[in-house]
Order: sequence, then C-alpha cells, then structure tokens
Amino acid sequence: MSNAKEIQRKIGSIKNTSKITKAMELISTVKMKKAQDLALAKKDFVLEMLRVFTRIEEFLKDFIYFRRVDSKKTLAVVITSNKGLCGGYNVNVLKKVNEYAVENSDEDIEYITLGKKAAAFVARTGNTLAADFSPEFTDNIDPRFIKTVTQLIYDKYLTGDYGKVVVFYNYYVNSIKQVPVAREFLPIDDAAVKKYLEDIIDDKDALTEIAHDVTDYIIEPSMEAIAMDVIPMILDMMFYDIVLEAKASEHSARMVAMKAAKDNSKKIADMLTLQYNKARQWMITREVSEIVAGVESLKDA
Repeated sequence: MSNAKEIQRKIGSIKNTSKITKAMELISTVKMKKAQDLALAKKDFVLEMLRVFTRIEEFLKDFIYFRRVDSKKTLAVVITSNKGLCGGYNVNVLKKVNEYAVENSDEDIEYITLGKKAAAFVARTGNTLAADFSPEFTDNIDPRFIKTVTQLIYDKYLTGDYGKVVVFYNYYVNSIKQVPVAREFLPIDDAAVKKYLEDIIDDKDALTEIAHDVTDYIIEPSMEAIAMDVIPMILDMMFYDIVLEAKASEHSARMVAMKAAKDNSKKIADMLTLQYNKARQWMITREVSEIVAGVESLKDA
C-alpha cells in the first residue's frame, strides 16, 4: 500500500508541475505577441523619418556615426534574459559571443550587458564589464530605457577609442526558431540605414512617392545639425528593434520549453497512473486471495 501511496503522491506532484508549465507557456505566448506588435507599431513614424533622411543623405558620407576608426578595441553589447527556463536561448547567444572572441582574438573587447545571464557570463570569464543594465531590463521595454543604453553606446563610440560596436542577440525567425547573431551596430553606412527604413515601410507606392519628391525645402538650422538629431533617433529605433527581437525570441523559447515540459509531465503522469493502477490491482488481488484463504481455512475447521 505504501508503494501505491508514493506513486499517487508523485502523480499529484507531476500534475501540479504541468499546471505551472502550462501557465508559463500561456504567459510567454502573450508576451511574445506583445513584443511582435510593438515592433510593427511604428510604420507612420518611420515613413516620416525616411523623408527626412532622404533630404540629408548626401551630407552623411563623412558623418561621425558612419566614419570607421582604426582601432582594435570593440564594444560588445550582449542581450540575454534575466531568468532561465527558456531552453537554449541564453546558451546559444553566449556561444556566439565565445565564437566571436575566438575568431577575433586580436580585438580588445569590453562588454555592455542586458540580462543577468550575460552579466554572469562576463564575470565568470573574467572580461571587462563596462556597464550592466540587467536590473532595468524588464519585459516592458520603455523607450527611455533604450535611450539610456544607446546614449552610453554613443558616448563611448564617439570618443574614438572603439573601432566598432557589435550587438549579440537572438534574431526572431518564428515561434520555434531563433538564430543567435553578432550584428555590427556602429559604424553604419547610409545605405544600411535607408534599407532598414524601407524594409519597415514595405510599401512600394509610399517609397516611390518619397523617391520622386523634388519639393525644394529650406533646411534650418543646417543639414549637419539635423543629421546630429535624426541619425541618433534612427539608431535608437534600430536598437529598440534589436531588443524587441531578443525579447520575442526569449518568450518564444520559453513558450516552446514550457510546452515541452508540459507534454513530458503528461507522459510521466500517464505512466505513473498506469503503475498506480497495477499496484492497486495487485493489492486488491492479494486481499481477495487472503479473504478466500481465510474462508477456506474456516471451512476446514
């Protein structure tokens, strides 16, 4: 009987785990959808940004954010999660960081981290941590938080000490596939910025209208001054997209991991239920046998 009770206790524990993983799966699904919606909710703003960018594009050839610096110092921005239970999400992006470090061993890399897993990795490997934004890095991404991170990136890059800024994160392909990437964020060229804006708009008529707009505007105070405001805004938006991609990937990975855990819990619960039924059947059979044996012994007496 003690064996059957132990199996029953395990079944209860497994079923409770299944309920928890199912709830976590549903929560991750909602959060993933929210991150996707945020990434798409800026088309009108981007359209106006492209109009302005088209006007100032010819003045950007030697613009400070586009200029390459001859330096072996690299600023790496690593985006992971603050929590676990998301399959290989964190492991994959940290492997990408390791691969990059090995392939570019001549570079002096400093790190900015978003996510406790990234901060722990940098500390564990003995690398230089320039800044950690993990405490402020939540599921509700505030544009003001993005501005805080990017401002630090710009301040460091504009010193001229860093040859490039590389962002490591998981690129969202679909709900079951996320690809770890190392994306060069700075310096950037005008063609890459324009392609980024055009890909978001994804409207041939609107793009044709902008391309053929020959209206002569008076630009004040100057093209250079406007570029100093506009380009950081576009870069902020690009980094915001990267963070949203990373968050969508995190929630997708957790959703898949929790679904797998829920399905495995059900299989284990079914297996234990079968064992429990067999144990009960054995106990009932034994009790019936004992009763029959007792009745037969009374007859003999």
